[in-house]
Parts: sequence; C-alpha cells; structure tokens
Amino acid sequence: MEIGERDPVTGQVTTGHEWNGIKELYTPVPRIVFFFLAVTILFAVCYWVLMPAWPLGRTYTKGLLGVDQKTSVDRLVKDATLERSAWTQKIDQMDFAAIQADPEMMKIVGETGHTLFGDNCAACHGTKATGGPGFPNLTAGVWLWGGAPETIFETLRIGINSTHPETRTSQMLAFGREGVLDSNQLADVVTYVRSLGGTTDGRGADPQSIAAGQEVFKQNCVACHGDDAKGKLDLGTPDLTDSNWIYGGDLQSVTTTVFDGRQGIMPTWEQRLTATQRKILALYVLSLREEGQ
Repeated sequence: MEIGERDPVTGQVTTGHEWNGIKELYTPVPRIVFFFLAVTILFAVCYWVLMPAWPLGRTYTKGLLGVDQKTSVDRLVKDATLERSAWTQKIDQMDFAAIQADPEMMKIVGETGHTLFGDNCAACHGTKATGGPGFPNLTAGVWLWGGAPETIFETLRIGINSTHPETRTSQMLAFGREGVLDSNQLADVVTYVRSLGGTTDGRGADPQSIAAGQEVFKQNCVACHGDDAKGKLDLGTPDLTDSNWIYGGDLQSVTTTVFDGRQGIMPTWEQRLTATQRKILALYVLSLREEGQ
C-alpha cells in the first residue's frame, strides 16, 4: 500500500500502513483541538502571572492582582463584623423587654442564640435544650433561680456552684449517707414527695407512709423547699409538686437523691462569652418555652 493512496470506500487518503488487510486512513487532529489547547495554555500563563501560583520556598508568587484566600476571608470577616456591630449595639442599648417586643430583634436573637447555644450549652442541655439526667429542661419554663431574663443573664455570668467568686450556691444534703434519716424515714419521705403530684405512680402509695413522710419533710426539708414544697427561688431549690425532675422522678432516682444528695454545677460564662452574647442567650432560652407551647 502506497502513501497517499485513496481508500476506495471512503475516498480518504491513507497513511500507507496496513495490518492484516486493514488500511489506516490519514485523519489529522481537528484544528479546533489545537485552538482549545492554545486557549488553555494562554489561560494558564495569564493565571500564573495574575494570581498566586508558584511556590517559592516559604512563600509564593503573589500575582499582579494580589488576590489570595486570606485576603478574601479577612475582607469577609471585616464586612460581617461591620454588619453585626449595627445590631449588637442595639442589643446592648435596649433592655430585655424592648428586645422581646421587637420582632426583628428577636429574629436576630433566635438565629444568633441558636448558634451560641449549640456551641456552648448543647453539650449539657442537649441540642433541643430538653436537658437530661442532672441537666434541666430549658423548654419547660421551670427555673430554679427565676425565669426573668435579668436573672438568667446573671446565672450565665456567675454560674451555679462554679469557680466564680459570686457564684450561685445550691446543694441537696445527703440525708441517708450522712445518717440524718434512717431507712424507714428515707422511704417515707420519698413516698411523700412522689405523692405530691410529680409522678403518677406515687399518688396511690400507702397513706400511712405518706403521712409519716410528710412529718419527715416538715422536720428536714421545708427550710429549703418551703412548707408547700414548691421550692424557693432565692435558694435555687426545685418545686417538688410539678412533673419536672432534674435527676428523674422514678422511685430509684428520688431515693438516690435523698440518700446521696445532689450538687449540680453550671460553669460561669463571664470569661468565655461577652455580655452581649450572654444577653442573647438569656433571651434565646426564654424563647424556647414559647416555641414549645
């Protein structure tokens, strides 16, 4: 087969190569391929010149445009800071009631507070703020120290049984372990407490045990929980007549609480969070009650 011979079927010129009777046609690379290849090379050269591209030991070529990711991020952070400063100043200047009455500000509180809560509070109170054993349910609207936003703001600042010098302090005595109550007294007072309304299975207990437990309660518990067992906000003691139990309202949990005592801890957030962030968080956790209703 000769070079330049035309294939009788296609009419195209052949290359002169033949394998087992198969002739190779001369089909050059389309010019469009060379065009795009040239454009690609030109683009690469321009990028190398204009943008950061080549490593130079500990540094790199900056490019004529001086564009890099650090510059872009710094600019975005600066813009976000300026935008955020507008509403953070309003939050600083407005009181809690004014913010709660402003739908636009509460929208900001909801968005920012959700992030703050997830980053700082969800580890203990849960992502939905419903708490768990040892950690209060913040959506229930039941507050040991009071549910006013100013009170919650202060609790966030100083904590409970924390390292802050002004911390709120609260502790349940270990009535069984310390020998204050014997086993019968402990069982009776647990029966009485569970009959107050906090548990459905405690209301049908032995009346004699309930009566005996009430006497034990009067002698040992009213100083903190009150004559009506509804707790005291100034001491941070819980209401024993509702259905909210921090450590559980079943027989074993309540018995363990009375026997061993309890001392929950909430850290102080004064050093970690700014006053503005704590103000947002106080308003945010209060709004969770409204969403849960």
